[in-house]
Amino acid sequence: MKAIIIQARTGSTRFPGKVLKNLSGQPMLFYVVDRCRRARRADFVTVATTDKSEDDAIEELCKQWNVPCFRGSSEDVLSRFYHAALQLRAESIVRITADCPLIAPELIDECITIFERSGADYASNVISLPRRLISGLDVEVFSFKALSSAHTQAIDAHDREHVTPYMRRNPLHTFKIVPVPVAEIYEHPFRLTVDYPEDMVLMEELYAELAPRGAFLETRDAIVFLQSHQDIALINRDSVQRV
Repeated sequence: MKAIIIQARTGSTRFPGKVLKNLSGQPMLFYVVDRCRRARRADFVTVATTDKSEDDAIEELCKQWNVPCFRGSSEDVLSRFYHAALQLRAESIVRITADCPLIAPELIDECITIFERSGADYASNVISLPRRLISGLDVEVFSFKALSSAHTQAIDAHDREHVTPYMRRNPLHTFKIVPVPVAEIYEHPFRLTVDYPEDMVLMEELYAELAPRGAFLETRDAIVFLQSHQDIALINRDSVQRV
């Protein structure tokens, strides 16, 4: 089984509660869940949040949306993913973060396809250097075997907080790493992730202009719109992407 696990929490240091902020009438997390559900090559979508009481609201929303919610460590996210995948009996896992309300279902499908065809342990559209992909469209796919190995062997705090660095740092002799090519349409300096209030302002503009009354917003349409509306594209120009 191929499971999409959405990493979500309310305790962001840069923009607290961002996943629950209203975006065009819905919590931002709704759009991430909905877009992941539209991926055709995944079998299952779940949200993995923390066991802190502040994230009870995330679990309640998941119940409303009929989305399974796994709760685990707030600091050891690698452990949270491992136990969520173990509970699901997932053979492969797609990692999506909850701050990406324009994640493209077609990119999820593409990454899954290349992961399977290549026999990779880990495949992603964000490992090519220099990075060309628009921030907020990141997709990572890895096997449960690779996840289990990382969970058992990774001891560095950074590795355990961010789930996949251990896999990416140990290619060839441990993991087969496969980069997923980035199509030209997705090669822009735009920010389609939400780390700061300014990022949310940009998202509000996009949804208001292109997806009134809850319509589905195609990622490509948002990119094309930003190309011709630089005033909006520059709203979050001072936001700095952090790992």
